[in-house]
Amino acid sequence: MAKFIRNPEELLETLESTLGDKILKSVLQYGELTITIASNNVHEVMEVLAHNEAIKFEQVTDITAVDYAAYGLTEWDVEASNHGFSRGTTPQAVGRAGEHLEATAYKASMSERFAVVYHLLSLSHNARLRVKCYLDGEQNNVIPMVDSVTDIWSGANWYEREVFDMFGIAFKNHPDLRRILTDYGFIGHPLRKDFPLTGNVEVIYDEELRRVVYQPVSIESRVNIPRMIRKG
Repeated sequence: MAKFIRNPEELLETLESTLGDKILKSVLQYGELTITIASNNVHEVMEVLAHNEAIKFEQVTDITAVDYAAYGLTEWDVEASNHGFSRGTTPQAVGRAGEHLEATAYKASMSERFAVVYHLLSLSHNARLRVKCYLDGEQNNVIPMVDSVTDIWSGANWYEREVFDMFGIAFKNHPDLRRILTDYGFIGHPLRKDFPLTGNVEVIYDEELRRVVYQPVSIESRVNIPRMIRKG
């Protein structure tokens, strides 16, 4: 019978003795362990996590990403008052309107703009682990990229395609890296913070051409205003 790792503290001790200085940061919170590693060490570290008998994470349960552009900026982080209407009509947050994105978001090439996040499960040791690595934004038209782990966990295939589709992060040596949720002609990456809430184009069926076509967005970018009911 496999020896279960009893708690996240014990898992962290095992990881530190196994990975050493490849762990840049570790956080124990809410009974969960998160470690941060360098993006150029992802494949090497994941090989160890998957095959080392002391930890043996046989399964990747999810791969996702975070865009930290304009992190901390918000238009609703104030007390509810009669200023609600102006907040609803005056763009102050990322994604509201194309001409406002540049003013509110950090530059696309900002350092450590993206984080790729891996969720791992060890069936042998009844343990879970979250692994993060940070990537810079696009620089000189070079998209952010990290090594694929599909050769370690075949289940990573669709997860990496989803991150590529939604965030525009490429995975080196992925066997079939293409969009998975949007279609082939889609412009942009919907979960990037500088992506307009209305999108860049809309899809309609053209009766004359008898096919689906793209056209410029025809809806107005706006945010619904919370309705406040005051007594008296």
